[in-house]
Amino acid sequence: MRSLLAIVCWLSFALAGAQEVHIPLHDGWSFSQVGKEQWYPAEVPGVVHTDLLRNGLIPDPYIGSNIDSVQWIENEAWIYKRPIVATDTLLKHGHLDLVFKGLDTFAEVYLNDSLLGKADNMFRSWEWDVKGLLKLGNNDLKVIFRSPIKEGARLRDAYGIQLPHDSDPSGVSPYIRKAAYQFGWDFCPRLVTSGIWQAVELHCWNKAIFSTVNVYDGSPNDPAYFGLSTFFWTEGCDRAKMKIILDGKEIRTLKFRTCDGGVHSSPSGIFELVKDSVELWWPVGSGEQRLYDVRLELYIKNRLEAVHSKRYGFRKVELDQERDSIGRPFRFIVNGEPIYMKGCNMIPPSMFLAEVGDSAWVAQVRHMQRAGMNMVRVWAGGVYPPDAFFDACDTAGIVVWQDLMFGNMVPGHVGFAENARSEFNEQLDRWGDHPCVVMLCGNNELEVAWKNWGWQDRYGIHGSDSVKVEQDQWDFFHKKIPFGLSGIPYTPTSPISNWGNAEGLKNGDLHYWGVWHGDSAFSSFKNNVGRFVSEWGFQSYPDSALLSHYIDPKELFLGSPAVNRLQRSYKTDKPIWDAIARELGVEKPTTLGGFIEASQRVQAKAYRLATEAHIAAQPHCMGTLLWQLNDCWPGPSWSIIDYEGNPKPAFFEVQKVFTTTP
Repeated sequence: MRSLLAIVCWLSFALAGAQEVHIPLHDGWSFSQVGKEQWYPAEVPGVVHTDLLRNGLIPDPYIGSNIDSVQWIENEAWIYKRPIVATDTLLKHGHLDLVFKGLDTFAEVYLNDSLLGKADNMFRSWEWDVKGLLKLGNNDLKVIFRSPIKEGARLRDAYGIQLPHDSDPSGVSPYIRKAAYQFGWDFCPRLVTSGIWQAVELHCWNKAIFSTVNVYDGSPNDPAYFGLSTFFWTEGCDRAKMKIILDGKEIRTLKFRTCDGGVHSSPSGIFELVKDSVELWWPVGSGEQRLYDVRLELYIKNRLEAVHSKRYGFRKVELDQERDSIGRPFRFIVNGEPIYMKGCNMIPPSMFLAEVGDSAWVAQVRHMQRAGMNMVRVWAGGVYPPDAFFDACDTAGIVVWQDLMFGNMVPGHVGFAENARSEFNEQLDRWGDHPCVVMLCGNNELEVAWKNWGWQDRYGIHGSDSVKVEQDQWDFFHKKIPFGLSGIPYTPTSPISNWGNAEGLKNGDLHYWGVWHGDSAFSSFKNNVGRFVSEWGFQSYPDSALLSHYIDPKELFLGSPAVNRLQRSYKTDKPIWDAIARELGVEKPTTLGGFIEASQRVQAKAYRLATEAHIAAQPHCMGTLLWQLNDCWPGPSWSIIDYEGNPKPAFFEVQKVFTTTP
């Protein structure tokens, strides 16, 4: 009760005389399993697994073999609720919008038993006008989450074809807009979550709000300019003006009328700067990371109604894929200069992202800085990072290759495409704010997998079904996504061609997995250098000190079921054992500590040889991105930073090469 009174007092104070206010709704939540009567306190943002764990209802999934005992959760429905106390001051606002920044994944949202709407995409925000439903005093907000497995099965049946699902025994992940790694991958277990996984708030405003604001780098007809475009919402028919302020200096005032209300777009180029009049933003190592404070003020009848404030950097970026004497290059040109990209692939920093917060994402940027990197690829099987991550990359000069979140093939029906389009538009509004975002990629490995991995036979996709699936992928990634992706280079898939053939070394980006998946010796790194090597790597185990936090000390020995359970790759530990004998020439370790130490030594050698070979091959090769930077689980993987943030020996080999070579 004390908490509720505090909220009421805070609302009254915050809303007095305010024009636009964002009120967080993170306190006072409780949850229950649908069909059960017992309610428990919940934390928002969060997911049902962590709420169950916090209330002592399940064991810690990270400990021992507990992961097996929590798999039932994905098949159940869950309900979350909290009160909202509406004061007179709150209700006087002209508009009251309930905003969920992230609902995971199939949810129905009710206010006072009225259905506001349904969610079906964890990568989108969801917003509903609740002005007409909020009443003075107590109001009840409720969110029901349906089982993603059962909902996914329904969508699969509607599509009529079982799409490939190598990492997902349930086979439903391709039909759901949900993080693919949650269904299990070769670096993590299966933990399929539900919950209010991002912030929720009441957005209160009166006469106007900004919808989107984006900086663009000129046009084909006018490439010498940077410009700013914006969409904003107003009501009524009034005199209005917008002030554009750059680093505290007003550079333009735009006057107009807001007749008919609704969404307005500013005239193209309301904020134009000749390229030479601003200092450019550069990737780290190539120049300064100049950022400008841009502030937009929107006035209605000379009353300030809405403000947009953001830091921007001005830069021009191209992805050069014009054919040359060898084949098709893959190089990034920033501000007219070709830049060699040294970096990594990044996965989400946890299976339970709300638990680790923005700081875990920012910590990855610090690791990249220490390693001498200038690029990161955000992998397609995870989630889109928070704004704090992109802000950190802007400041650090780390350029971002942003995959769209497609680690699975897509069903080709209108509803899926429309859902995804809303997702892209929302993310594009964020990415347009950030100079660090230099490329968007449609998916991870789907085209080479369809052509080379035998999926048609494995999943029985033949005849007209095969034609349909292939056409659906082409239409989605080559036609539907590129529409509207203005200003940021786009490639439909990565890699362009499969490893293990001559074409892959001549054309586009390459995922080289001859080492690990192909059992090749480390010397093959030197002979398999593509135009841009965007994935490659070798596994090692984390230190036994870390493993002791998650495994009973009595089970910390070589060959124990508890240790073996951590390995998620279909290759098992065999490539590590083979490489220890072949690359290190030492006797076979007989203890867990000896095996872990040798695995880290052999991984470090692999990463040194690969980075040296890729960088030495300039300008044929114009980038190397190791797989992978970080972990989301305390087990063996290709990472150079373990789950608790400790660098492995491979990190220092990469750091040495990246910081001492041009």
